[in-house]
Amino acid sequence: MTNPDRAKQYLEVEHNLFQADPKNLLLEQGFTWLVRIFAFSTAGLLLWLSWIIFQDAEPAIAQFGSDFLLSQNWNVGELSFGAAPFIYGTVVSSTLALLIAVPIGLAVAIVTSENFLPVWVRSPLATLVELIAAIPSVIVGLWGIYVMIPVLQPLQLWLYKHLAWIPLFSTEPSGPSMLAAGVILAIVILPTISVISRDVLLAIPLELRNASMSLGATRWETIFKIILPASASGIVGATILALGRALGETMAVTMVIGNSAGINISLLEPAYSITSVLANEFAEALEKLHIGALMYLALILFVITLIVNLIAVLMVNIFTKKIN
Repeated sequence: MTNPDRAKQYLEVEHNLFQADPKNLLLEQGFTWLVRIFAFSTAGLLLWLSWIIFQDAEPAIAQFGSDFLLSQNWNVGELSFGAAPFIYGTVVSSTLALLIAVPIGLAVAIVTSENFLPVWVRSPLATLVELIAAIPSVIVGLWGIYVMIPVLQPLQLWLYKHLAWIPLFSTEPSGPSMLAAGVILAIVILPTISVISRDVLLAIPLELRNASMSLGATRWETIFKIILPASASGIVGATILALGRALGETMAVTMVIGNSAGINISLLEPAYSITSVLANEFAEALEKLHIGALMYLALILFVITLIVNLIAVLMVNIFTKKIN
């Protein structure tokens, strides 16, 4: 049956269903309009928010234009501003967090969704991972300062002493760094990846597992060749959602990244992110151009997040089509 035939049949069934009772038809139409109002209200709120940010950023946009994206100068006294160090810090720290959190989160999802462990172990383990998401980011940041950075310091020194010939580890560490920011972000986004991936893996029909193993596949062959490809769209969605969380994280990153407005390829050097500079300087910004530069940064972060979500939708659609 073609799609037009299905639509026609659906309309006929709907007509027969509501023809006998006009109250049901009225209720159906009212609910439809209510849903439409909520949908358009959400879109309108997004556009309104974008317009407010753009208006506040307009002085900086008029003053610096597109050069703002490439300039590395950030001098409040001279009212000279550039976004490059903050864009670099945001993108690199978020990417580093994904590289750390995705393998760990996927491993947690597999362990807590398959029967490697007894149920009385799997369930508490999954709950503990979920509880990480409930910890306030400022608490995570304080833990990062007093616990994580001292623990990472020997590792950073080892990387510098033995791998200094690699540009990523070419500077002597001093404590707060891009690497510390990446690790703290990985901890923050780990529950998002693991919990959503676990739910996706649990949604895969049991028949697929049984059919694969009945044909002679091992458990790991079933997981890597059947289960993971079938759940690829959901895992990609979880990863992109975690990336959006990483891009917008503020307090935890601000406490451990070092807040140094410069671009350095070394992960052992302090850095800066868009959210960190907004948190540190917005309350003290007095000049209109300074406020405009900060709002320009907020607009850039907004656009980056929007692009990430669009890419997520496209990737999910691509993986869904491949599976189907």
